[in-house]
Amino acid sequence: MPVPIPRQRAIPAAEGGQAHPAPPHDTTAPSQEGPRVNGFISATDTRADTGTTATGGNGSGLTLLVIEDDPAGSLSVPELLDSAGKPIRIRTARNLTEAERLLTDDVHCILLDLALPAPGTSPGAGTGTGTAEGDEDELVALKHVLRLAPRHAVLALTANDDSERGAEAVRVGAQDYLFRDELDGRLLSRAIRYAVERKRADAAQRQLTESRLRAQENARLERGLLPTPLLEGSPLRFAARYRPGRSRALLGGDFYDTVRTPDGAVHVMIGDVCGHGPDEAALGVELRIAWRALTFAGLCGDELLSTLQKVLEHERPDDEIFATLCTVDIAPDGRRAGLCLAGHPAPLIAREGRLAELLPYEDGGPALGLLPRARWPRRQVELGGKWSLMLYTDGLIEGRIGQGNQRLGQEGMVDMVRRQIAAGLQGEELLEAAVNEARDLNGGDLTDDVAVLLLDRAPGAR
Repeated sequence: MPVPIPRQRAIPAAEGGQAHPAPPHDTTAPSQEGPRVNGFISATDTRADTGTTATGGNGSGLTLLVIEDDPAGSLSVPELLDSAGKPIRIRTARNLTEAERLLTDDVHCILLDLALPAPGTSPGAGTGTGTAEGDEDELVALKHVLRLAPRHAVLALTANDDSERGAEAVRVGAQDYLFRDELDGRLLSRAIRYAVERKRADAAQRQLTESRLRAQENARLERGLLPTPLLEGSPLRFAARYRPGRSRALLGGDFYDTVRTPDGAVHVMIGDVCGHGPDEAALGVELRIAWRALTFAGLCGDELLSTLQKVLEHERPDDEIFATLCTVDIAPDGRRAGLCLAGHPAPLIAREGRLAELLPYEDGGPALGLLPRARWPRRQVELGGKWSLMLYTDGLIEGRIGQGNQRLGQEGMVDMVRRQIAAGLQGEELLEAAVNEARDLNGGDLTDDVAVLLLDRAPGAR
């Protein structure tokens, strides 16, 4: 029968200033197992002061921290091996104070004796007395360990006749519980591996759940920030398509809106903040809301854009951030409109009996945020009786064509829309076809944000 070797401890355990000296062990015969560590026998002896293995291990494999006060050394387990056959390193602590010092990042699992006194209690309290007070103290110790090591797997060690307490420990947060008198190397090794993997699985599931909740919250937020057209009482029909460039996002740096003011005029705008991250999306929402408020306040043309530029200058996170913008205000009779361009592509108009074409864009001004005293002239355009007006962001026209570096461009977009109108497409079907064909020509999803709007006026509309 092997004879235990005296335990080796570099840090004397102390709880409340009282040291617990290690009991003497018989060393008259050589050991044929490994060095005994606080009653456990392991192939490696992890010293308390350095956290390195006494046998010169390479630091790989699992590390177990045992928290128990067992002067009699009754815990006796053969060599522990992980799933790869490597020895499981063991550290020991006789109390929670010492355990906190030994709990480093390389510890994978904690084996806690539920009979350990709770913090602040004297030795011998809560040692399986069977009283309600003792039960409470032992759970307090477990809860203290769980707070101390929220990312570590925890195994609870309890007496054979106390399965209720073990089950309660699992309910509180331990990964499993073991009976003190039924431990063997195979059982404990398997329990350690199971606890570590279960803790990892629980952490992964928690992160997945948190990610899903954040995604749902972001989706609700972004959906609430998307515009709701205010066209009640207008004969114009409105359609829109919006595809942010960010993966799994609902909102990008492109923004649009359309409202009908009390005088019967319909105002529509579309814009693009440079970049397509969350900061750009937030700035786009701010500009859209500011545009709506200023429009209802009666501003239009240069006065409106000058005010929007001030908003941009105050809200942008970086002086290099700018935004392009196109605004169109349609007269109450629907036959005329005022057009302002701030570094933005000109809208496309399809009039009855004529090919679709771009509205004039020679008099456009610079993008918002580039020049401090810029001006944006408002150009009058004739729309006619029946027409369709399409506003878009450059994400639609900057997609590639085929394998080369050639872009679709405005001319390519005009030809594409002409073909689709000739095929009888209109309204939402026209917008969907335009975005899908631009994506197909690009050979995959468009990388930039894409927003496309369509306003239609049917003949006889008042």
